[in-house]
Amino acid sequence: METNSQYLESIKKQFLYYKTLGEKAMEQLEPDQLFISVNEDTNSIATIVKHLSGNMLSRWTDFFTTDGEKEWRNRDGEFTETITTKEELFEAWNKGWDCFFNAINELTSDQLSTIIYIRNEGHTVIEAINRQLAHYPYHIGQIVFYAKMLKHSEWNSLSIPKNKSNDYNADKFSKEKSIRNFTDDELNKLK
Repeated sequence: METNSQYLESIKKQFLYYKTLGEKAMEQLEPDQLFISVNEDTNSIATIVKHLSGNMLSRWTDFFTTDGEKEWRNRDGEFTETITTKEELFEAWNKGWDCFFNAINELTSDQLSTIIYIRNEGHTVIEAINRQLAHYPYHIGQIVFYAKMLKHSEWNSLSIPKNKSNDYNADKFSKEKSIRNFTDDELNKLK
């Protein structure tokens, strides 16, 4: 398989992994916990979701032909509390991710070096994807951390549970070496 095709398959798995992490963290909370903001300088999980969705819709709608910072985007408005239910939160979440995955799934390997623009700055498609591969997990990490703090009962670990690293490694090293993406096993554990 050519490198560009491998890259596309790898990033699809990476983004799906982080999407799933965010979902599994939010699903562990009571609906009202999704809207808690501990002070004026922090965002609730709902606000973070609204921002992620707004970013995805802006960046990936018609991204070959229009700037990734759409005129219709209201980025500042993404940081105001307008989502009021868990259903609205997941609707916004899925709308953004659907837009993103539809764009990524339609990409061909020969389009990865095409120049697209975000705020009038040219990026190759690879650079634009990598930019978001840093941005989206950054916010999903915030969601996971916040969810762990807000959870009133036992947290269901989304990675290697505390004091289980040796067991995890023993399982990994008990298998034959193979070429695979780490997300293959991790996504199965999160299901």
